[in-house]
Amino acid sequence: MGVALYCGFGMTDEKLRKRSLVIAGHRTSISLEDDFWDALRDIAAARGISVPALVADIDSARGAANLSSALRVAVLRHYRAAALSFSRA
Repeated sequence: MGVALYCGFGMTDEKLRKRSLVIAGHRTSISLEDDFWDALRDIAAARGISVPALVADIDSARGAANLSSALRVAVLRHYRAAALSFSRA
């Protein structure tokens, strides 16, 4: 299954993209790959909120984890939950 999972996904050497956001009244810079920025935009749109609002929600629940890592894990959990829901339907 591992090899099939990546077929057609164009695993390239993506560079990090740094974006500045205001989170809880503070400007911060976050570095993520474009796929994660795209996913955050999609998740935020599905929830009817802005990307900064979604990032603030994740930030408030992350504990001691690095914010970029917490965002990647949140995206992974979102899509894993969607995949599990789809496979059970």
